[in-house]
Amino acid sequence: MRMIRESFVLLPRVGRTMEHRLWRQGVHDWNAFLGASSISGMSQKTKAAHDRLLVVARDQLIEGNSRFFTSLMDPIEHWRLYDTFKDEACFLDIETGMQNEVTVVGIAVGDKCYTLLRGSTLDKDAIQRLLSRAKILVTFNGRSFDMPVLQKYFNLNVDMPHVDLRHVCAAVGLHGGLKNIEKIVGIKRPDELAVVHGAQAPALCKAYRATVDDYYLNLLVKYNEEDCVNLQTLADKVVPELWRSLRTAAIECK
Repeated sequence: MRMIRESFVLLPRVGRTMEHRLWRQGVHDWNAFLGASSISGMSQKTKAAHDRLLVVARDQLIEGNSRFFTSLMDPIEHWRLYDTFKDEACFLDIETGMQNEVTVVGIAVGDKCYTLLRGSTLDKDAIQRLLSRAKILVTFNGRSFDMPVLQKYFNLNVDMPHVDLRHVCAAVGLHGGLKNIEKIVGIKRPDELAVVHGAQAPALCKAYRATVDDYYLNLLVKYNEEDCVNLQTLADKVVPELWRSLRTAAIECK
C-alpha cells in the first residue's frame, strides 16, 4: 500500500508540484499529514478538509475498496494503486477485425487467463462477469483503444481504477507498441508466438471457425494469453520504476 499511502494527488487541487512540496517538508504519507498541526503554504481550513478526506480514504483502503479512488484521482495517476491491488488485478487485451469488430477478448484474473472468442464465448455477460472479480484494470493503450471499443459493442459498466501501461511506459522513457517495449525490457515470447502479431488474430479465429482445426484455436489462445500475462510482467517492471523516478525528482528539486 506504500504508493497510494504516500500519494497526495487524490486531494482536491493538489497536483504533483504540491505533492513534491509536501514530501520535501517531510510529510511523506497520509499519517504524517494527519499528524501535522499545520502545513506550510496551506490554510487550516484546507488542511482540515484534506484531513477528513484522508481519514475516509484510509478506511476505504483498509476495506479494499479500490473503486472509491477511481474518481478522486486523474486517470493518469491510477497506476499508484497498482502495488496495493495487483493481486486482484484484471489484465485485459482485445483483438479486432477489419471493421474494428471485437474478435477476441483476453482477460487474466488471478492465476487464470480467459480467452473469449467471437461467435462462441464472447458476450457482454462473460466480460462483465470476469471484470467483476477484479479491483483494478490493467491494459496497454486501453484508454484510447480497448475500452472505447468494448464500450461501443458491449456497453460495459466499468467503474474500477484503470492503469494504462502505455502512459506509464512513456513516463519512464519507453515508447512504441507493446511488442517493441517487451523487447526493450527483456520480456521474451515463446518461439512459436514470436512471429504472430495482433493483425493475424482475426485470421486465426476465422480459420478455426472454418476448419474446426484445434491448431488455429490453440495458437490464438496461446497468443492472447501471452499478451495478458506479459501485461502483468510489464506492470511489475515499470510501475515501481515510475514511482522511484517521481520520488527522486522530488528530492532533486530541493
